[in-house]
Amino acid sequence: MKNCSSLKDIALAPSGKLKIDWVKPNMPVLNCIHERFSKEQPFKGLRILLCLHLEAKTAYLALTVKAGGAEVAVVASNPLSTQDDIVAALVDQGVRAHAWYGATEEEYTAHLHEALDFEPDYIIDDGGDLVSTIIRDRRELISKVKGGAEETTTGVKRLRAMDKEGLLPFPMIAVNDARSKFLFDNRYGTGQSVWDGIMRSTNLVVAGKTVCVVGYGWCGRGVALRARGLGAKLIICEVDPVKANEAWMDGFEVRTLRAAAPEADYFITVTGNINVINKNHFPLMKNGAILANAGHFDVEINKQDLAELAVSRRTVRSNIEEFTLENGVKVYLMAEGRLVNLAAGDGHPAEVMDMSFGLQALMVEYLTKNKDLKKHLYKVPDVIDDEVSLMRLTSLGLQIDSLTEEQEKYLADWQE
Repeated sequence: MKNCSSLKDIALAPSGKLKIDWVKPNMPVLNCIHERFSKEQPFKGLRILLCLHLEAKTAYLALTVKAGGAEVAVVASNPLSTQDDIVAALVDQGVRAHAWYGATEEEYTAHLHEALDFEPDYIIDDGGDLVSTIIRDRRELISKVKGGAEETTTGVKRLRAMDKEGLLPFPMIAVNDARSKFLFDNRYGTGQSVWDGIMRSTNLVVAGKTVCVVGYGWCGRGVALRARGLGAKLIICEVDPVKANEAWMDGFEVRTLRAAAPEADYFITVTGNINVINKNHFPLMKNGAILANAGHFDVEINKQDLAELAVSRRTVRSNIEEFTLENGVKVYLMAEGRLVNLAAGDGHPAEVMDMSFGLQALMVEYLTKNKDLKKHLYKVPDVIDDEVSLMRLTSLGLQIDSLTEEQEKYLADWQE
């Protein structure tokens, strides 16, 4: 197994193990699932491939799946979020891995194909990279893979488009759309980890400055909420009139991006779309503006436009590149426009990823028990969604009320 992996340095394993040991006590839902999987072995004889950001929390998910009896392989979903010591720790514990920090585009693609050579029975995907690669280049695997689960908003969008066109090669479950995922991971997780990545990299104050959050979905809400808590003034840019109204009623300024460009000190894109900040906006920005992306792909801030407009560029700090424009204004791009919370930080806190990864583990188990599902995109069953949140409450020592039989009848019967 170890010889089949592609990694930077196996000698880094002890450091990675310490990181994994740190998150375990803070992931009680996954601990509970890990214990049950170890006893029941629901994945015995199966191969499961995970394409995720390779850091401590995802490593523990991989080890939990392995505890269920599976042969497990992992591959990175982003070359700048990979932590080489985590990859080494996984390989040292019998997980096949294909990733290293800073992989080139060619290396990243090669890693995806090496991972797919594993011929998995089930997949856990992030951003739809595995599914897209199978459809485009590895169609021989369509009959082998029995199903999978998707982690992100961007991935679900891609899968929904595939499903609409009838191209989805096997059943996939939209874990991102579960309440126990997006209400916590997307909102509180993204909000905290984005600012963690920005602040540790810049070492600059946030209070009193103006932050422009582009996109007011659940991730954007979280980023804005944390910025307000840090003392910033907020401008929200949106294309969805309902979300724009929501941002306004949450107490934020709502403007077009061109109107916001001259005022903001920080720009954070959270849209999942392409070419959001581009050549129409960069020349309008104030000197010292900081650009960061919290969407899945590095396409929201147009890096080509920025490079073409710049008369010079240099790296001024780790994960910060300075671009000097023709008008003398200097703007700063963080983490090459990739996910700032993972490329410049450690990603979401363990407690919120505990719920997301608990869902991932349970949904792969669900797929093994429901082999008659058709080639469509499915939602997480409400009973499993509720189960994960109840497990989290139990771990906190919290109890909630239950509906009585009379109340359930009243809610279900229109004649009552």
